[in-house]
Amino acid sequence: MKTEWDYTSLADAYLLRPDYADAAIDAMLSIAGVNKGERVCDVGAGVAHLTLMLAARGFAVTAVEPNDAMRANGIKRTERFPQLGWHEGTGENTGQADHAFDMVTFGSSFNVCDRQQALKETARILKPKGWFACMWNHRQLEDPIQHRIETIIKSHVAEYGYGTRREDQTAEIDASNLFGPVVQLSSRVMHQQTVAECVEAWRSHATLARQAGSKFAAIVAEIERYLVGLDEAVIQIPYSTNIWVAQLK
Repeated sequence: MKTEWDYTSLADAYLLRPDYADAAIDAMLSIAGVNKGERVCDVGAGVAHLTLMLAARGFAVTAVEPNDAMRANGIKRTERFPQLGWHEGTGENTGQADHAFDMVTFGSSFNVCDRQQALKETARILKPKGWFACMWNHRQLEDPIQHRIETIIKSHVAEYGYGTRREDQTAEIDASNLFGPVVQLSSRVMHQQTVAECVEAWRSHATLARQAGSKFAAIVAEIERYLVGLDEAVIQIPYSTNIWVAQLK
C-alpha cells in the first residue's frame, strides 16, 4: 500500500530498534483493564516490536501495517502466535470492523497519521468504553554519546527536529472529544547494541532520512566514525518509553 512516507528501504534496519519498556506496557494494560484473550488492534505495527509484546501477554492481536516490506518482517517474527493476524491498512483506514476491539495501539506510528482522522477511526473500531494508546521510545539526549550524535546531526541539518513524535499528545487526543481524561506514562529502558547494530539502526531513522535528504548517508557515516572511535564493544543507549492512554467516551 502506497503511503506518504515509504519505509520499504528501512524495513530490515527497523529490526534493530529497541523494544518498549516492559514496565510502561504493563502499566498501560493495567490502566486499560484489558485481559488475556481480549482483542487488540496494533496500528502501524511495522516489524512487530509492540505487536510481539502484546501477543506474548496473551492478547488476540490484529496487526495493521501499510508497508509490504515492514509487514513481511513482522509476519516472520510473529509466526509462533496463532492468535495473531496481519492486515494491510493505515491509521486513518484500518479496514477493520466496527466495534471490534477492546484496545487500539499505535507504536511509534501515531505521528505519521492524520491524528484526528486516526482517532476517529480508532473510535469506530473500538468496543464501547474501549481504550486508545499511542507511544514512542525517546532517546535520552542528555546522555553524552547521544548528545554528541545530536551535534553531528545538527551540523548537517541545522533546523533538525522530531516533529510531533516528541510532543505531549494530550491536547491532540482531547481535541477529538472522543476520549476521556488522558493518562501519560513513562518508563526508562536501556538498550544495548554493538556499534554495527547501532549504525544499522540509524539507517532506519525515518525522521532523519526525511529531513536530511541527500545528506542522510553522510550523516550516518559520520555517526559510524564517531561510534567506532569510542573503541567500545557495545553501546548502552538510554531510552524512555512514553505512552498516552485514554478511554473511549
